[in-house]
Amino acid sequence: MRLRLVTAALLGVLSIAAASDPAERLPDPAQEAKAREIFRDVRCLVCQNESIDDSEAELARDLRLLVREQVAAGKDEDEIKRFLTDRYGEFVLMTPSFNAWNLALWVGPFVVVLAGVALLLRRLRTRTAETELSEEENRRLQKLADPGRR
Repeated sequence: MRLRLVTAALLGVLSIAAASDPAERLPDPAQEAKAREIFRDVRCLVCQNESIDDSEAELARDLRLLVREQVAAGKDEDEIKRFLTDRYGEFVLMTPSFNAWNLALWVGPFVVVLAGVALLLRRLRTRTAETELSEEENRRLQKLADPGRR
């Protein structure tokens, strides 16, 4: 039991250490904390489901260095994110900004479903209740229902 806890703790420490090389850290702890906060909202373009803070990919390391350089240069979070989106597109952000295109992507499926329901209801209302069979159809139906009579 103890061995499992120690192993889990070591693996946790190693994964954190792999994503954050002490030689790359900023000397100012406040700037480093600001950079780490930005890391959590920037997507690794290789892993795609991880932030650059969690990723061990080489591109994530390069992005961490880039963010740290910008933080050290005194840029704020919005300026850094704008620089990254200009360079890599909005996909680089874990939480995309709110704009008309994103709204259309979120609302579009609901509009399509509502239009489908409206068309189905319209179709059901305009359908005739029951159509009557012609004399010929009645005779054919009687023949099929009573096989002894032909």
